[in-house]
Amino acid sequence: MIELRFYRDGGQSAVDVANEVAEFMGGATRSLELAVYDIRLFDDAAQIVTGALLDAQARGVAVRLVYNVDHPGPIPVPPPPQTAPELLEALPIPTRPIPGVPDLMHHQYAIRDREVVWTGSLNWSQDSWTRQENAIALVESPQLAHAFGLNFDELWETGDVVDSGKVEPRPVDVGDVEVRPWFAPEHGEALAHRIAKRLGQARRRIRVASPVLSSGPILGTLAEICSDGKVDVAGVVDDTQVDGVLYQWRLNGNASWKVPALRRFLEAAGFAGKPSTNWAPDTVHDFMHAKIVVADDVSFLGSFNLSHSGELNAENVLEVKNAAIADRLAAFVDEIRALYPLVTLPEDGAIPAPVHPVP
Repeated sequence: MIELRFYRDGGQSAVDVANEVAEFMGGATRSLELAVYDIRLFDDAAQIVTGALLDAQARGVAVRLVYNVDHPGPIPVPPPPQTAPELLEALPIPTRPIPGVPDLMHHQYAIRDREVVWTGSLNWSQDSWTRQENAIALVESPQLAHAFGLNFDELWETGDVVDSGKVEPRPVDVGDVEVRPWFAPEHGEALAHRIAKRLGQARRRIRVASPVLSSGPILGTLAEICSDGKVDVAGVVDDTQVDGVLYQWRLNGNASWKVPALRRFLEAAGFAGKPSTNWAPDTVHDFMHAKIVVADDVSFLGSFNLSHSGELNAENVLEVKNAAIADRLAAFVDEIRALYPLVTLPEDGAIPAPVHPVP
């Protein structure tokens, strides 16, 4: 069983999503393992989720939680969370902080009884649940849950991003659907090339939703496809965050080839760009946050921004071969991009103002 869920800016309340999370946890009888990048919940939503965790523990479920902390290096796009470790550590459940140094523990998944997986782009924060576009998959499959469980065990045992993601991307059958789980950083580079390969094989349609697009293999492949003009290509990014990437490229010297490639395919494909709010600790975090790639009838869905830094983070992605699922994901991308204007890039040579401080 594979269930897709979609979240929209202003489309649901934090309590709505908290109740979904609580329902997922409420089905646990043996174990709950959560790897969550960003946890910032308040008021009723916080009480609902905390209550579900404590209820699970009270009925004998083994609950464990890993989460990302600290990031003194260059700020990624979108910026890192402000999870309050002291609040999580106060919960009477086993927790493990994972230092996001130099790369992030960027997962957003939960495993129930090593049988069901909740995964996707949805962080566990108030703004993520109410002001961002996101997509998740709930997959009932002991084989898939086993792969995620191995990844969770890596993080729990080592407490280290670099030594994680070693689970091999072996396909599993979920009913009649082939699903291949990918984990980074060990397989991050291979994942980027895999996505690029699937894009290059597409003959009918390509749909993309990602806050940013900076992975070399993916960027180069999309630019070439758009130059050929033989495939229906469309998508949506976060306009504000793309400007932040351009700023970083010009600082580190990557602009010489990446900026023309990015401009070529974004303009040729008519990508939309969400004009999200410039990031600051006290502003609304309303990013276009979905991470979806559709290439004909193959889809990629998960936590992975289509970026070089994403290849180095602890990430997960589901590669799914199924026409109906690809249709639904493509329709969601089209729905989002219809809401926003065409993406705008600064003129060549212009350096956009940073969307957040870059050390």
